[in-house]
Amino acid sequence: MAIPAIRSSRPEPLRTLEALLNEHSVTHAAARLHLSQPSVSVQLARLRDFFGDSLFLPATGGMLPTARAEQLRQPLRDALDALKKATAPAATFEPAKATHTWKIAAFDYREFTALLPTLPVIRQAAAATRLSVVQLPPLQIARRAAQGDIDLAFLIRDEAASELRYRSLFTERYVLATRRGHSRVTRRPTLSQFCKLDHAIVSPEGGSFRGATDAVLDEHGLSRRVAVSVPHFLFLETVVSRTDLAAVMSFRLVRDHPRLQWFELPVPVPGFDLLMAWPERVHGDPARLWLRDTIATSL
Repeated sequence: MAIPAIRSSRPEPLRTLEALLNEHSVTHAAARLHLSQPSVSVQLARLRDFFGDSLFLPATGGMLPTARAEQLRQPLRDALDALKKATAPAATFEPAKATHTWKIAAFDYREFTALLPTLPVIRQAAAATRLSVVQLPPLQIARRAAQGDIDLAFLIRDEAASELRYRSLFTERYVLATRRGHSRVTRRPTLSQFCKLDHAIVSPEGGSFRGATDAVLDEHGLSRRVAVSVPHFLFLETVVSRTDLAAVMSFRLVRDHPRLQWFELPVPVPGFDLLMAWPERVHGDPARLWLRDTIATSL
């Protein structure tokens, strides 16, 4: 049997009814609730009016609940227990006991630089959790996050949507990368030498032979030859490591690569900020907060 909604934004009438059911006395119920006896009497009158029943009848030494009041006992207990749980402070997160499935939107460069360094930490601290990594177009991330499909995403600042919360992870810069032992690149090239190299670039949308580097070269009245265009940075690593092609690449991808060498660029190419993004619905959740802090402190 469900308890109907009493026309009050506060739970005092229900707590008063519970106290009366336990104490069978207005005086004892008032003492239990730390209220005055008249206050309890007023609330009892409102309860009688709302339920259309006397609820309690005079008896020797107190009051006896009516059949209607007895019918309310268990639903009332359930309702107050649910209210107590709903208003209790959020439980602390214990990684060693957690069995969460984390849903993260990341791909290519972002998986390698933001997620991969964190995996050993997550596995050690929260071994029973699972990680689901999905690839989503940036324009879909805010909507899918609001729907509960993802808990966290990695975006560059230009992709940031106002509906999400953000935390900056790091600022990335670009360097020139070639395979080790490249016959034409043994030191930092001049701008003229840079332009004479055959280049490979990443085109996330596919098929383009221009990027941010070409816009910078345009300002100097220069151009380069882009021979290969690929959709992913991690594939670009393999292409450069196995050919004589050069590439302007993110520093974090090449700094420890065993088959690549890197040099500072002869002309500055603007870098970018990598952000961690999440929906408002999980902002205060202790489990997701632990995940975000773990990622941020692992980089």
